[in-house]
Amino acid sequence: MLTVDPSLTEPRGHGLHLRSWDAGSDADAETWLRGFLDAEFQRWNTPLTLWTDLEGARDSLRGRARDAREGRSASFRITDEESGAALGHIGVNEINLPLKLARIGYWVLPEARGRGVATRALLLASRWAFAELGLHRLELGHAVEHEASCRIAGRGGYAYEGTLRGAMFEAGRHDTFRDAHLHARLATDEEPPTPRGR
Repeated sequence: MLTVDPSLTEPRGHGLHLRSWDAGSDADAETWLRGFLDAEFQRWNTPLTLWTDLEGARDSLRGRARDAREGRSASFRITDEESGAALGHIGVNEINLPLKLARIGYWVLPEARGRGVATRALLLASRWAFAELGLHRLELGHAVEHEASCRIAGRGGYAYEGTLRGAMFEAGRHDTFRDAHLHARLATDEEPPTPRGR
């Protein structure tokens, strides 16, 4: 069984450093909680387990660490390469090594939006997943109405492949579904242009 340990090869570039989350760090737990409680995050994401406090954040991060140890995912805290300030999260999820496939997900803190952070992190994490995990295909899904995520996917080299009917939970609910766009990038696809500026 593969253990995914992103701390061995933490991606750097485009003014960012992707670091492993630390479930034992108060600062990481507080950042994780802020991201989870952010109105934009909750508008577009409905995790299977809903929590609203620091202990819930720590439990969630411990679950992420367990998934990494068991080879199911790799979770990165997006940080500014110079200051080390936390900017958001990007994960390589649902890793399927026999099929050389995984799914990418991300969110950015409110103060970091509008600076190309998600696009730059997507480029770094994709390069890492292809090189370090030997994956062939990375998928990215988002609610059809989430136009910003659609633009990020395109800039990250993820081609739009179609609409998946009823593929995501509606915001804050586990009993109602909404359609999602599917984007994907292959290891053999041309590398997207390096983003300009920061």
